[in-house]
Amino acid sequence: MSDTPLITAQNLSVHYPLRAGLIGPKPYVAAVENVTIEVAAGSFFGLVGESGSGKTTLGRAMLRAAPITKGDVLFDDGEVSYALKSLGKAELKDYRKRAQLIFQDPYAALSPRMTVRDIIAEPLEVMGLTKSRAETDERVREIADKCRLNVEHLRRFPHAFSGGQRQRISIARALVSGPKFIVADESVAALDVSIQADVLNLLKAIQEDMGLTFLFISHDLSVVAHVCDHVAVMYLGRLVETAPTRTLFSTPRHPYTKALLSAIPSLDPDDRGKAQKLVGEIPSPTNPPPGCKFQTRCPAAIDKCRKIEPVLESAGPEHHVACHRWKELSIAE
Repeated sequence: MSDTPLITAQNLSVHYPLRAGLIGPKPYVAAVENVTIEVAAGSFFGLVGESGSGKTTLGRAMLRAAPITKGDVLFDDGEVSYALKSLGKAELKDYRKRAQLIFQDPYAALSPRMTVRDIIAEPLEVMGLTKSRAETDERVREIADKCRLNVEHLRRFPHAFSGGQRQRISIARALVSGPKFIVADESVAALDVSIQADVLNLLKAIQEDMGLTFLFISHDLSVVAHVCDHVAVMYLGRLVETAPTRTLFSTPRHPYTKALLSAIPSLDPDDRGKAQKLVGEIPSPTNPPPGCKFQTRCPAAIDKCRKIEPVLESAGPEHHVACHRWKELSIAE
């Protein structure tokens, strides 16, 4: 893993406008608000949070598949350097070769009318990356082998495969263009636990073999602990904590992170019943609370939390947290 960032989100915001009347300001949903993260080249970067926290929107914005309202995303792989917000059509087409997405649902992501060979070959043909059918077939077979798919599988249709096999087909399609950056959006959430382990091990092996950089979006912290080098925690479109994986799991600083970690199932009977229950639901992104967005559910919130929104500050090497009280809460522990 390199210390040089491959892709960087700088003060990134993604707003979706709502229907408005003729008078007054136009309402919008702040799906992502003022997020800054760096994903190092060759890393497996985890992004976690509850449903509705903005994880998927952030991942799509880093692929230029969601509109960038404010800020920007910078991509630099040593060959090209792009600022995503201002990409033209030709540059965006080139960026698509370098950044790809693995979808969550392997059943919905594959066309039932196409063979596996045609599904994997489609990016090559659309992007014009190969000059002949023979060259396309050779590239498809090479990627299929890396993803543990047999040659005879290429002639079949998706309905003939299990969930794990379909996800390997989706992975092969994402890899066939030779990308540098992959967004894996809940890519094992729809699979059985035993199949999840197989797919995760495959992703790690492919990352090491091809030198890829992953943004791994998940709500399953036990999975994130297994595969990720660095983790960022999101809540209501904001980053609340980011740290190396071992640091985050051993010394979490934000109350929200602590609640998420306490909810991980444990085989130790003494640990059962210790989960910190969060009262209420995530507030509406159309009408977020003032101050800290977590203050409506935080057991440690004070008046300052209800008035002033905290910003990320250093809590140690490569460890940042957005909480007014993290220092005193750490001392109390």
